[in-house]
Amino acid sequence: MLQSLLFLLVAGTATWFAWKGFSRVWRNIQLGKPEKIGGQAGQRWRNVLLVALGQQKMFKNWLPAVLHLFIYVAFVITQVELIEIFVDGIFGTHRFFAPYLGGFYTFVISSIEVLSVLAFVATIIFLARRNLLRLPRFWKPEMKGFPFRDANLILLAEIVLITGIFCMNGGDKVLQTRGVEHYHLTGNFAVSTWLGPLLFGSLSDASVIAVERFGWWLHIFTVFGFLCYLPYSKHLHIILAFPNTWYARLTEKGKMENMPEIQKEVRIMMGLPPLATNGEEPAADGSASGELPEFGANDVFSLSWQNILQAYSCTECGRCTAVCPANITGKKFSPRKVMMDVRDRAEEVGAEVAKWQAASCKL
Repeated sequence: MLQSLLFLLVAGTATWFAWKGFSRVWRNIQLGKPEKIGGQAGQRWRNVLLVALGQQKMFKNWLPAVLHLFIYVAFVITQVELIEIFVDGIFGTHRFFAPYLGGFYTFVISSIEVLSVLAFVATIIFLARRNLLRLPRFWKPEMKGFPFRDANLILLAEIVLITGIFCMNGGDKVLQTRGVEHYHLTGNFAVSTWLGPLLFGSLSDASVIAVERFGWWLHIFTVFGFLCYLPYSKHLHIILAFPNTWYARLTEKGKMENMPEIQKEVRIMMGLPPLATNGEEPAADGSASGELPEFGANDVFSLSWQNILQAYSCTECGRCTAVCPANITGKKFSPRKVMMDVRDRAEEVGAEVAKWQAASCKL
């Protein structure tokens, strides 16, 4: 009973903080101009399945792609065990699905353990690439400070999560073999069946129970912590990748849309009268009438909501900057920094808007 109440308290608190964070991101995305995007639903769903879910673009570089796949698949499959943890946490049960699924349950948990080992190896390699091998794209000026720490924090959290899984499962297997009440048999798991006795076999029943409960709570606290941290991290892309891929442009790469303002200015420079746009008639002397046109974007309000969504979906991997012709020639231009600056500016403007709205409500 106490565990259930504590679990509900932790879950409710984490959900509230996460909701506030995601609401902030949604508010900031809406700072952009309206833009209607639709059509070709079949192609859009195909892109979501291949790019967002299938990680298609990652496989242009096979080594990091395979390592990333280990972490990605482990993250997805582990959600099955997370569902059971939620059920056990709410109702005070233990491995609720095990009696109903039998051998299939053993197969699922074993798969999670194998994937967790592979994810652990990938995580160590990724940490080494960032901090020991010091890949140049991870050490660009825009990556100083929080962006660099952010990536390391998530990788370290992955190790903590894996530690929780094997403490929980390993302790569980030891208690099962000893016939301790409440720890019913679940079959032999791929890793913890031998790892559990190796690490915890010499401990007393009470100590092993403490290890198992520690692993269980460590797992759930890491998940809730990640959920609350996600709206502030570049890893928000694991959620926003899906809408971002859906709303992505489907036209050919490099194809540009006609820009009436630029067309008008070019015609004026060539001595031609500007064409009427949006019902506007050219001035009698052939010059452009009305206000001077604005080119480009001078703030987030000049961007569309999709542009801001793209900025929040950026993974900060730096592959765009690494192949950028301007950056390769030594110029300071960095596509990654542009996306990061858009997101940071959206955060800054969004915070000011929130303050103004709060002040208005008090009046």
